[in-house]
Amino acid sequence: MNDPMESSRRIPVSIIVGGLIIALALYVSMGGHFFPASKPHSSISFIRAVGAADHMFGNPVAPIVIVEYADFDCDYCKGFFDTLHSIVANTGTKGEVAWVYREFPLTELHPNALAHARASECAGQVAGNTIFWDFAGLLYANQPVDPSTYGALAERAGVPGDAFLACYTDAAAQVGARIEADRRNALDIGAPGTPFAVILVQGKVSAVIDGAYSYDAVKQLVDQARTEIR
Repeated sequence: MNDPMESSRRIPVSIIVGGLIIALALYVSMGGHFFPASKPHSSISFIRAVGAADHMFGNPVAPIVIVEYADFDCDYCKGFFDTLHSIVANTGTKGEVAWVYREFPLTELHPNALAHARASECAGQVAGNTIFWDFAGLLYANQPVDPSTYGALAERAGVPGDAFLACYTDAAAQVGARIEADRRNALDIGAPGTPFAVILVQGKVSAVIDGAYSYDAVKQLVDQARTEIR
């Protein structure tokens, strides 16, 4: 015979579990890779200020900057990479919008994520900002990338082979601190997964993009950010 009290205790648990499943499904449907963040979005003010060391695409003094935290093995990040590229190319024709890429390798989900981050940072360190973006584009275009092909990708991107190999062989020391700083900042601001982006207007938070938003959705946020320029 079933105990009515026992049944009543089970109902709230089932509701909670169901709610968690729905929440996770909604996040995935928005194009995100879930990762248990250390802090909620209320900590977004801890975002690191954009500086000369950042990988920036677009006008370096643009009043609107989209700061993205991403993982090269995240399939949603691949599409979002193309979206943001188009946003800067089309919406930022007057130099009003720029895009900063920061590393957020989800090593708990993607075994090669850290290796990809190291390879991209070595490409940038050896050959400069433009080549970083070219190499990043190749990582996404050829996703999932086998680390054994880094040399070929580096050559296609225009990275000097010997210099790239020297950096990557010692990547933990060469670029490890930079990657960890990006990853730690993502956690500090409460990024729950990738892609995760923050729109800044003259250094101040305007909007949070929690997932792989469509071009139209991002453009709407950028248009709103334009009205905040002083």
